[in-house]
Amino acid sequence: MAHSLPTPAAGPVGITRGTDDALWFVEIGAGQIGRIDEFALPDRSARPHAIVADPDGGCWFTEWGANRIGYIDSGGAITEYDLPTQSSEPHGIAVGPDGAVWVALEIGRVARLAPVSTC
Repeated sequence: MAHSLPTPAAGPVGITRGTDDALWFVEIGAGQIGRIDEFALPDRSARPHAIVADPDGGCWFTEWGANRIGYIDSGGAITEYDLPTQSSEPHGIAVGPDGAVWVALEIGRVARLAPVSTC
């Protein structure tokens, strides 16, 4: 059974289960984060690609087209972090056991964002 999304051409790519059992996903074609509800990113051309839940109830996601990673809390507030290397094209993302966020970059590197308090 498929779930229709309210945004045409949303292009869902990555999906993760949050700590509240909600399913979160990224919409690469629409520049949005979805949780059955959708959350527009400040930069709609950011091309979000991957998403992962964190223990605080929010999610980390990559902004492939904007060279950033972002965080969305359970209320929909978004914080973005620029990557230091231009055109690094962030793809995969994971939260490590120490709370650091790891991002696979298409330029053949892995980046680490030190643990950040999201509360």
